[in-house]
Amino acid sequence: MASVPNHRIAVYTGVFDPVHLGHLDIIRRGSRIFDRLVVGVGINPEKAPFFTLDERVQLVRQVAADIVNVDVQPFDDLAVRFVRSVGARVMLRGLRTLSDMEYEFSMSLTNLALDPEIETVFLMAKEEYSHISSTLIRQIAAFHGPLDKFVTPVVKAAMLARMKERPYAAGS
Repeated sequence: MASVPNHRIAVYTGVFDPVHLGHLDIIRRGSRIFDRLVVGVGINPEKAPFFTLDERVQLVRQVAADIVNVDVQPFDDLAVRFVRSVGARVMLRGLRTLSDMEYEFSMSLTNLALDPEIETVFLMAKEEYSHISSTLIRQIAAFHGPLDKFVTPVVKAAMLARMKERPYAAGS
């Protein structure tokens, strides 16, 4: 059982398949706002993953290794339960587009209904990251397109290695 929930701890959940520069920007900015930021790497039961859960956790850990107050953990439950389990009361979310806002608004209201003590804080994506999505990055990788503008070198290397193993593994 987690300790008393703390407003100075935030949790940023996502699938991160793969983690990209937009995610990393939200992680960096969130780490400056909160004393501790837990990045929860989860699953989407509706999609076939490009990387396994363990691989995604390791990639996020590698790209965020220089941020001292960031902890990366896997989870396979409702996000609000995960937030509670780490002793947090704040969920951090990134917003890129108007369609993100509609989705995130619905999700934040659902999370509030599930646990009224957990608040959601939104950070707007910087303009240079507002078009980036993991889905588009997987599609670019599937067609051997340039990845440098979207992911770190470590993620690019992992994606290229995966494409050699499974040339048409762009995911869902």
